[in-house]
Amino acid sequence: MRITLAAPFAAFLQVLPWFPVVEKAAVEAHLGEDDGQSWLMTQTAGSGPFALQQARPGALYRFVRAPTAWQGGGGTLDGVIWRIAREGATERLLLQRGEIHVALDLTSEDMDALEGAPGVVRVIEPEYRTFTIKMNTRRGPLADINMRRAISHALDYDALRDTAGYADLMVGPLPLGILGHDPDLAVPRHDPDAARAHLARTATPEGGISLKIVYSANLEQQRRYALVLLDSLRALNITLEIQPMRWPEMVAACASPDTLPDFFPVYQTANYGDPDNFAYAAYHSASNGNWQNPVFADPEVDRLIEAGRTETDIEARKAIYGDFQRKVVADAPDLFGVQERRKLGLRDAVRGHVFTPVAANAIECWPLSLV
Repeated sequence: MRITLAAPFAAFLQVLPWFPVVEKAAVEAHLGEDDGQSWLMTQTAGSGPFALQQARPGALYRFVRAPTAWQGGGGTLDGVIWRIAREGATERLLLQRGEIHVALDLTSEDMDALEGAPGVVRVIEPEYRTFTIKMNTRRGPLADINMRRAISHALDYDALRDTAGYADLMVGPLPLGILGHDPDLAVPRHDPDAARAHLARTATPEGGISLKIVYSANLEQQRRYALVLLDSLRALNITLEIQPMRWPEMVAACASPDTLPDFFPVYQTANYGDPDNFAYAAYHSASNGNWQNPVFADPEVDRLIEAGRTETDIEARKAIYGDFQRKVVADAPDLFGVQERRKLGLRDAVRGHVFTPVAANAIECWPLSLV
């Protein structure tokens, strides 16, 4: 196979694993009116090590080892059952009782409860997953950069980190450890004097305004972060309305600056280990109207992002992303929050697991074995 790109794309090899290759004859036999998408919801047509045996969307997926898989080696699993659990506490209890072998989405409280639990191995590792609170830079009080900077300095970052549990504070718009990230980047930290100085340059120098943040109703951690912001804004005489919403409603609110609330919390997980994954989705104006970047737009930021994805020299890319980070921090479109550590629980019978910071909310089952 030969793939010809219209322009250089530095992250192409890292993106390539996300291009699924299917068996042409199998899909063409079930094209229907949507190129086989409906059929593929409950069937597989690939050549991977496992084949789908049962699908109960939103509840359970059962896979069996494919005898015709092209990969050699790997683990000894005959199959995999992916069971959907909506609560971390449920996952933890299932893991402790030995009813599951891997729990993928545990809280810091769950990890503390699992410390010393018989037969359980805790995995707490840094991953390329960031939490930021985006600000409506196009409408309302936060369209004023001085208001955004005031709030950036008012935020109690230590409280944010403590609320997160196993986490590190973000240093700018890129995750710690990724190519080009500047660990010495000058970013806002809790500074009441700087916060008041910027507030004094706004149309409401004494505060006295009310702002709004929404959060995903099934994500308790986002509600806790919102409470930290509420407490922080009191020092500026600003009140905060906190509203839970269903995720589809939150996504719909991103369509326009007029429907976007003042603050919008975002988790972003790396699907490929390159700064382009974060820069383009979260800060390029082409993403406006989407949840990763509802409204922020800056021509110079766009130019740097485009230069970073087409430049193939590593040192030159690092320099470009250095300029990108400084420019985004200067624009203050986000409250740069925390980089939560991935928290997994495994039964001690599981062998062959190797952690990766990319797409760490999934797990590669092919190399696994049970003893």
